[in-house]
Amino acid sequence: MTEIATISAVQHRNLVKLYGCCIEGDRRLLVYEYLENKSLDQALFGNRSLHLNWPMRYNICLGTARGLAYLHEESRLRIVHRDVKASNILLDADLIPKISDFGLAKLYDDKKTHISTRVAGTIGYLAPEYAMRGHLTEKVDVFAFGVVALEILSGRPNSDSSLEQEKVYLLEWAWHLHENNRALDLVDTTLVEFNEAEALRVIGVGLLCTQATPMLRPPMSRVVAMLSGDIEVSSVTSKPGYITDWQLNEITSFVSKDTSGPSTERTNSSRQNTSSNSSTVVIGHSSESPCQPILHEIIG
Repeated sequence: MTEIATISAVQHRNLVKLYGCCIEGDRRLLVYEYLENKSLDQALFGNRSLHLNWPMRYNICLGTARGLAYLHEESRLRIVHRDVKASNILLDADLIPKISDFGLAKLYDDKKTHISTRVAGTIGYLAPEYAMRGHLTEKVDVFAFGVVALEILSGRPNSDSSLEQEKVYLLEWAWHLHENNRALDLVDTTLVEFNEAEALRVIGVGLLCTQATPMLRPPMSRVVAMLSGDIEVSSVTSKPGYITDWQLNEITSFVSKDTSGPSTERTNSSRQNTSSNSSTVVIGHSSESPCQPILHEIIG
């Protein structure tokens, strides 16, 4: 019912169209427009039967940004999607991106700075303030868009344990390259050619959108303007604190197990699992501390 009410209220070129529904007994059906090219994650991370060249990827990135800008700033209703990810971006016959799956969407009151809600979304795309405190604003979608933009550019999911250690987590790898003036090394190696200026724009936008502090993330209308080249991409100066924390968590600690002697066992702190293929999660709150989300699925 949430999905029907939300998607019925909005219409945009970059949002999936809902044609009808069935709510009878235990039958729950939604009838959407048919989208021939399936989802973005299948095109990027699947068997790649559909090859996305650079212009296609750039247009998908820009179209997705326009769809989110409409939800956040142009629609009569202010809507936070809450589950922006590659599998929720569908592609039509002309590879126009359509944001789909509004089952977790929240209507947002302009008069409030944020709303507090139980955490729902997909691991790997969750903004830190939302994952840790349940603070929901449109900047949660901006963060997720930043992850998606970097996935589109690199052609890889936000987490891939098959890669060498320094490349496993996309955001960490992107920052490593950025800090070493090798940002363009992030571009998908299967791309025969690409526009360097546009690629640097996408990287800059991706790093801006995934800043730890919501206020440092640009609104989606500004993201559209930066990707379109109407304004310069703002410079990114500091690595987000959550990446620094991940790296600190990897420092090994020694825990004494034998009180009669100094023998120790080396253990590693667990890291955030950011698999882009993770299913949507809803995280409850601890009965001991109602303000503290239980994040075992996220940070261990």
